[in-house]
Amino acid sequence: MNLLDSLGSLRSLTAGPWIYPVVATSILLDVFLPVLPSGFLVITAATAAATATGASPGVLSLLPLLLCAATASTLGDFLAYRLALRGGARLDRVIARSRRLSLAQERLGTALARGGGLLVVLARFAPTGRSVVSLGAGAAKRRVEEFLPWSALAGVTWASYSVGLGWLGGQWLGATWFSAGVSTLALFLAGGLAAYLLRRPVTAPATAS
Repeated sequence: MNLLDSLGSLRSLTAGPWIYPVVATSILLDVFLPVLPSGFLVITAATAAATATGASPGVLSLLPLLLCAATASTLGDFLAYRLALRGGARLDRVIARSRRLSLAQERLGTALARGGGLLVVLARFAPTGRSVVSLGAGAAKRRVEEFLPWSALAGVTWASYSVGLGWLGGQWLGATWFSAGVSTLALFLAGGLAAYLLRRPVTAPATAS
């Protein structure tokens, strides 16, 4: 396959309006099934849009993609939160058996209680972090006004970063599968960094004697 064929196939797969419901559904469900390639779909669509031609500049088509991705991310988080909130004793037992879930629940509760929720934003980039945080917030019975604004910020941040990667890759390397792959690798690297930061132990602030 030559460069023109690669470029054409990428655009043909992402040019139709159907790409938006596909992207939204993937993002909505990957809080429950983290193996879904939602980030790759967003980046691929943004890569194709970066070099779109015609009456409307390609950059304008990025805005609905960004809004679609951010909204689906927030809605998926909220559904997982509500599911965990109503999960009751059964979900509590599942979390109690998992050291990772228990630790995430404890750290999230502490962060939200102190009025900070950057942990929610950071976890959005880490593999399975979104699932752990959303379910942990519900299981810990955190109030929706404590969790949802940070979830929305996380969704906007993640969507902006993913769309931005796709757009930059398309501008620099063209609308090719190679460009989408490089941008997706950058997204994975950000996820690895987020996972590393989340695993770091939290040190308690010093108190005056």
